[in-house]
Amino acid sequence: MEPQLSQEVVDTAQAHDGPIETDAVIVGAGPVGLFQVFELGLLEIKAHVIDSLPYPGGQCIELYPDKPIYDIPAVPVCTGRELVDSLLQQIKPFGATFHLGQEVTTVQKQDDGRFAVETSKGARFLTKTLFIAAGVGAFQPRKLRVDGLDPFEGSQLFYQVRNPADFAGKHLMVVGGGDSALDWALHFATRGEDGTPKARSVTLLHRRDGFQAAPASVTRMRQLCDAHDMQFLVGQITGCETRDGRLSGVEVTGADATTRVVPLDMLLVFFGLSPKLGPIAEWGLDIERRQLKVDTEGFATSVPGIFAVGDINTYPGKKKLILSGFHECALAAFAAAPFVFPDKKIQLQYTTTSPKLHKVLGVETPVFD
Repeated sequence: MEPQLSQEVVDTAQAHDGPIETDAVIVGAGPVGLFQVFELGLLEIKAHVIDSLPYPGGQCIELYPDKPIYDIPAVPVCTGRELVDSLLQQIKPFGATFHLGQEVTTVQKQDDGRFAVETSKGARFLTKTLFIAAGVGAFQPRKLRVDGLDPFEGSQLFYQVRNPADFAGKHLMVVGGGDSALDWALHFATRGEDGTPKARSVTLLHRRDGFQAAPASVTRMRQLCDAHDMQFLVGQITGCETRDGRLSGVEVTGADATTRVVPLDMLLVFFGLSPKLGPIAEWGLDIERRQLKVDTEGFATSVPGIFAVGDINTYPGKKKLILSGFHECALAAFAAAPFVFPDKKIQLQYTTTSPKLHKVLGVETPVFD
C-alpha cells in the first residue's frame, strides 16, 4: 500500500566514507519535494532527498491515499497514491537518491558557501543548495495516551503497517475513523484466495459512528460487519489488561459509560499525523507562524542557498495547494542554478522542443514534417 522505490535509489548513506557531496538536498518527499527533483533535473542538478517517513508521498500517502484529487492540471481526477506513483515515475531519469525514515538534525553553513547537513541516522552531506519541502514539518504519529500501553509499542501496539504479513492470523483491533484506519481494517477483514480472512478477527473502534473516510470504504465496512467478518464498536480505549508480560486486551468505554474488556493480539492506531517544525526551527531562518518566510522571485529563505517550497513557506497571497507548490519548484530551481553553476548562463528551455532536455529525459526528439 506504500509507494515502492527501486533499491538502487534507496541509500541510508551510513556506510559512506565522509560526507556525500552533492548539488542539492531536498528535505521532504511529498509531491512538492518529488517535483522539485524533476525541476532540478531539467537543469542537470543532482539531488538527494531526505524524509522522516519510511516511504515517499508525505501527506498524500499518510492522510488521503485513496481520496480523489481534482485540481492537478490536465489530470481530471487521481488519488493521492496515484499522484505519488506518477511523480516517482516522472523523476526516474534523474536518479535522485532517497534517505528515508530519518530527519535532518543539523544544517551549518561552511566557509566555502556549502551546507553541512546531518540526519538522525548519521548520514552526512555537503551540499551547494538546500530545498525545504517539508509540508508543515516532520510528521509524527499521534499517540494513544493510555496508561500501561507504551511498553508494547513496536511489539503489539503499532501506528503504521510496514509488513502486513506480521498481522496475519491475529486478533486485531484497529482504532480510528479516517482512511488509514478503514483501509487497513478492510484489508485484514477481507478473505483471501483460500476463503479465510487475513486476520483471525478484526474489530474497528472509533469514538463515534461517523467517519472521515471514503464513503465506499464505510459502506464496505458495514457490509463486512453484517456478514460477521469484522466488528465495529463505538467508544474509546480507557485502560488495558496484560497477561504474562503481554498485552491481552483493552478496556473500551462506550457512549453509555459502560466499560468492557476486548481481548486482542495486536493494536493498530491511526489518529493521523502531528506536524512538527522540529529542528528546522533552529536553522537560523526567518519564521512566521511556524512557516518559513520566502521571496516570490525564487522562493529563497533568509539564508542564501536555502529555498522553501510548498506548505512550509509563507509569502503574501500564499495558497496551500499542490499546484502552487509545483510552480514554486520551477522558480526555486532556476534561482538555485547560480549556486550550483556560478559560471554558467542558464536559459529557459522547453521540454516540447529542446533536444538537450530530451537527452536529459532519455526520450527521442520528435521530427515534425
